[in-house]
Amino acid sequence: MPRYEDAMRLCFAALALFCASQAHGQPAFRSTAQIAYLIDMSSGTVLLEKNSKRLMAPASMTKMMTTYVVFDLIKQGKIDPARKVQVKPESWRKWERVGSTMFLKPKQYVSISDLLHGVVTLSGNDAAVVLAEGVSGSEKDFVARMNQTARRLGMKDSVFGTANGWPDRQRTVSTAHDMAILAQRTITDFPDLYPQYYGLRKFSWNGISQINRNPILQRVKGADGMKTGHTREAGFCFTGTATRDGRRLVLVVAGLPSAEERQKESIRLLDHGFNDWRSVKLFRAGSNVTTLPVQEGVQDRISVLTPRNFALSLPVHTPPRYKLVVRYAGPVKAPIKKGSILAKLVAVFDDGTTKETALVASRSIQRAGFWLRTWNGLKNWAIGL
Repeated sequence: MPRYEDAMRLCFAALALFCASQAHGQPAFRSTAQIAYLIDMSSGTVLLEKNSKRLMAPASMTKMMTTYVVFDLIKQGKIDPARKVQVKPESWRKWERVGSTMFLKPKQYVSISDLLHGVVTLSGNDAAVVLAEGVSGSEKDFVARMNQTARRLGMKDSVFGTANGWPDRQRTVSTAHDMAILAQRTITDFPDLYPQYYGLRKFSWNGISQINRNPILQRVKGADGMKTGHTREAGFCFTGTATRDGRRLVLVVAGLPSAEERQKESIRLLDHGFNDWRSVKLFRAGSNVTTLPVQEGVQDRISVLTPRNFALSLPVHTPPRYKLVVRYAGPVKAPIKKGSILAKLVAVFDDGTTKETALVASRSIQRAGFWLRTWNGLKNWAIGL
């Protein structure tokens, strides 16, 4: 009996793709940040990684999680963004002049929507705490939601102790990798809310207009988010994103010595991602890739589809050579449920590295009765003679 993977290599030979190159390797780039991470969302490819799993204080980037939690509640219909909450006098006193502020007033009623603008655009420490209290009753209960959400999103190295990221004796920690997960999920999970609140150039409250601190807005083509941060322990940090020609890049930098260096390095990273890399779209979501043989089913073959877009990010100047293969643990046996994962489509590069995506059943197939199973078995046996 031939191995199923080998058989599928033969079946898939007509779809094998090659890209000529001189050598396989990432374009040369050195980041000046202590921590740097750059990912192409169109392909899921990490374009640059430097200490991305090192624990760090996320500072005001914490407010991205505060925002995500509220977005999620709005999407579920559990919160009306027009609902107003009251500023507690004790919260106002604590955060009146501490770091960035929305300039809230004690006992003032503020809508959830305006508080979100205060958090996202103005990075208001007061806005984040008032928002947390308004949603969950207390900041402590809201922080519990933040940590539950982090676990659900797969942010394995993140723990939050506050809603605004103010230094808390290193209780609040994260990584560049986790911040990138949070950024991507914010963009994909809330396609309507994300552009409504992120990317605004300025916001006014109580007659005071403030400019968004995002260092790449109006400086990088396609930039529309996300959040800066700065404390003594964290240095100057930033999670940012920009989209261009159908590609969206997400970057995270941390440990930079100044706001100027943060801006400069963020722009350098995005220029590197857009100029030195290109995205090759191989299959759109729902594309029929190949068919697999089915045992004990009312049909003896089934088409498998890509459930999402499948693309590769390749260096512009030295694109690597690769081939596509389908891998699966055969035989595929009925019953089969539509949408179930049956195989993997794998891009195998000439240096042995791989990029893969799942392939799912295009339809359901019921298990055949005894006589049909027997007939199909005899037919397949005859074909193999």
